[in-house]
Amino acid sequence: MAHFDEKSGVVPCLTPWGKWYQTMEEIFIEVNAPEGTTSKMVKVIFGSKQLACTVRGEELIKGELSAAVISDECTWTLEDNKLIVIVLVKSSRLAENCWHSLLKDQYTADPYIYDQMEKKLTLQRFQHENPGFDFSGAEITGNYSHGGPTFDP
Repeated sequence: MAHFDEKSGVVPCLTPWGKWYQTMEEIFIEVNAPEGTTSKMVKVIFGSKQLACTVRGEELIKGELSAAVISDECTWTLEDNKLIVIVLVKSSRLAENCWHSLLKDQYTADPYIYDQMEKKLTLQRFQHENPGFDFSGAEITGNYSHGGPTFDP
């Protein structure tokens, strides 16, 4: 059986350098790099509340994260010599821990995208709490941010 996120898709927040999205446990960052980039041209620094990503000497991301991560568990990879995938492991792994922005006051999800992210994490939490059920096609209706969700399997 496919993992919940693979079946239900992701809710990306687009940025000038690529996009980021999240699950209950992780933040995924996809940074577009120039074709032909090698791992030696990439520098990623993780801190519990800091992130920096430099490609070919150009700083693309740098700042304070919206929430703490477990820096020893964070990783990055270079795919096809043109896409850097950074995985941050959230220190608080609750569905209620939906990041509004990647960095403090930077790369913020617009209200619609944030609402969709919250719905996605709620469905993921339902799946985690009820492993025998498939919530990948379920929808949460109504305005999630105001008054709570209603569930429609």
